[in-house]
Amino acid sequence: MTSNQNDSNRRRESGIDYKDVEYLSRFIGPQGQILSRRRSGFTAQRQKELKQAIKRARHLALMSFVG
Repeated sequence: MTSNQNDSNRRRESGIDYKDVEYLSRFIGPQGQILSRRRSGFTAQRQKELKQAIKRARHLALMSFVG
């Protein structure tokens, strides 16, 4: 396993944290849109968690609404 895979496995177990802006920004397109499940590679449940974490981070002004 590479370090990237270890990182994603660790996140899978612990859930997606809205305070980890660097990680969340990997799933935001250049226009500020959340990437689709096909592009992000998440399951439906994880995609919902990702969406909620991004929206929470935006609401708390940790992330911008526009790319």
